[in-house]
Amino acid sequence: MAEAHGRQVRRPVTRNDVARYAGVSTAVVSYVMNDGPQPVAAATAARVRRAIEVLGYRPNLSARALRSGSTRMLALVVPDISNPFFADYALQVQAEAGSRGYAVLMANAHGDPATESQIVDDLIDRQADGLILASVGVSPEWAKSIRQFGLSTVVIDAATPVPGLASVGCDVEEGSRSVVKHLVAAHGHEQVAMVIGPGVPGADLREQGWLAATRAAGLPDGPVARRPFTREGGYQAAMHLLAARNPPTAIFAGSDLQGVGVLRALQSSGLRVPQDVAVVSFDGTMESEFTSPPLTVARQPVREMAVSAVRTVLSATTPGEWHQTFPMSLVIRESCGCPAADIPSQPDCRCQ
Repeated sequence: MAEAHGRQVRRPVTRNDVARYAGVSTAVVSYVMNDGPQPVAAATAARVRRAIEVLGYRPNLSARALRSGSTRMLALVVPDISNPFFADYALQVQAEAGSRGYAVLMANAHGDPATESQIVDDLIDRQADGLILASVGVSPEWAKSIRQFGLSTVVIDAATPVPGLASVGCDVEEGSRSVVKHLVAAHGHEQVAMVIGPGVPGADLREQGWLAATRAAGLPDGPVARRPFTREGGYQAAMHLLAARNPPTAIFAGSDLQGVGVLRALQSSGLRVPQDVAVVSFDGTMESEFTSPPLTVARQPVREMAVSAVRTVLSATTPGEWHQTFPMSLVIRESCGCPAADIPSQPDCRCQ
């Protein structure tokens, strides 16, 4: 023990110390800590665990990574961790990874492709065992460079296959179609507006699902307001729609955050939801349950998708190009116009 600036500094406890305390070899300590590969008698294993507890032994993770070739760490990169959808996704990824003995290092790309690319390069240098990426846009060239480094990668929140990489996502078009169809078929709306993020008109599958549902009902295309996928974006989009000569009687928001902004705009304009304007949204995060009124949503199965992403990225041979699509649920609440007393408690229901 040495003195440093008036404080005692204790050297780290080593595996040799544990072995001496327990009266066993260092190999036996390793077998106990790693649950193999050789069996250890119960009494001996208990003695080793007692030595670890008494001495306060903590394994050197860096040294273990060098020996095993694995850091037992997954990297998760999302565009906006303040978004409840990605926050929930991160929690579910962490839970599944933790159950498999892996830690998760998370990074926020702030919706910027350059930042995202820099983060991924840094994670490759840190030798993460796998990358789970909610990308703002993966080019074929970038996917090829990731594969060249041998980093097992899965892209999440992917509505369609990602060339060159494994991916997980929802049937976005069908989910959007179902929630808009409910507005038309169950509540008779003849003009359903769309609030969606900026981008190429018609490229987003949420927009395609909205159009498919209204056209299938023989209705004219409703108005579209393109603003960021934020609460403020939803507010601005709704105010734009309300300023029209013939404002819509129903609004489909492309995300729960936009839906929250839409509700705020309607209420600040003196309009009642759903009596004056019905509102539905896409995602189905916890936030949608606690709005006033609660939002009817197309819900993404975040838990199931997170489990699939972790299992895929940790598989012995991650597919070079593979896509898994999950169905979405129509969750009926009060914002569409269904009376609260008539809404079943099941998460996937139909109100007719």
